Amino acid sequence: MSTDGDYVYDEATGEWLSPTDAALKAQAAGVQVRDSVGNLLSDGDSVVLIKDLPVKGANQTLKRGTVIKTIYLTGDEQEIDCRYPGIKGLVLRAEFVRKA
Repeated sequence: MSTDGDYVYDEATGEWLSPTDAALKAQAAGVQVRDSVGNLLSDGDSVVLIKDLPVKGANQTLKRGTVIKTIYLTGDEQEIDCRYPGIKGLVLRAEFVRKA
């Protein structure tokens, strides 16, 4: 799945879904997203980065300890969709975050 603004593109079905619909679809599929230490993540959680991450296309690096508020599940057990000021369509791997 990829993101564009407020919607998530489901590559399997070719549909644009709202983050809420994407999360419901992920829950229905039984996908559980866990952070780097094994905590279960859900929509609306806040996460903290555990390492510096260079952001492709933004010429910016998100530093370790940065808090990302309000994440959205994408249906993939290793990817989460989120927003950060100055970066549009940010998708993070769950292995690089821990629940705040």
